[in-house]
Amino acid sequence: MGLFGKSRETDPKAQVNEWTHKIRKEGYQLDRQINAIKREEEKVKRTLKEAAKKGDKDVCLILAKEILSARKTIQKIHTSKAHLNSIQLQMKNQLGVLRVAGSLQKSTEVMQAMQRLVRVPEVAATMREMSKEMMKAGIIEEMLDETMDSVVDDPEDMEEEVQGEVDKILWELTEGQLGQAPAAVTDTPQSVPGTSKAEESTVDDEKELEEMQNRLQALRG
Repeated sequence: MGLFGKSRETDPKAQVNEWTHKIRKEGYQLDRQINAIKREEEKVKRTLKEAAKKGDKDVCLILAKEILSARKTIQKIHTSKAHLNSIQLQMKNQLGVLRVAGSLQKSTEVMQAMQRLVRVPEVAATMREMSKEMMKAGIIEEMLDETMDSVVDDPEDMEEEVQGEVDKILWELTEGQLGQAPAAVTDTPQSVPGTSKAEESTVDDEKELEEMQNRLQALRG
């Protein structure tokens, strides 16, 4: 290798700091995506309430499914952030080990978190690149088959679960006019904050619906 055999790329401390920076950057990106989806969700909520006042149940159903999809997407992103935070914490531990032992150590926690993150579209590219670097550094072993945790769900059970969630959203946003009450809710529906007449608008329902769907689809893509 000669005098130039060791470079910054092989400096363990510099590499750990670089990984930490990348992880933090990915976390910020996920935060921005969550906020963007939430903004779109609020717009869809307003459109759904307007459609409910006009008695357009079909539009309400479509919009409730869009809201459910947005909430599930946000839930998945929060899970991904938790894995990123776990890796970031482990990077701090690696720096501590490096000071004491002079080398990085293998980490099961990092391995498990990376295994999950390489399946997340929002961070997959960065995580795949980082996982290769971590394998060379000896922190993790070769990544396992990405399908190892796949579970086949019963389509009928999934459909019932989705319908139940959609009913809850309709109940929540229409003050009990549409959908079904969750099990914990009494016969008298609770008033939903933010449903005043000030939210009424004159937008065309069909155009608004199409715009909401396109924006949510673009965000999820």
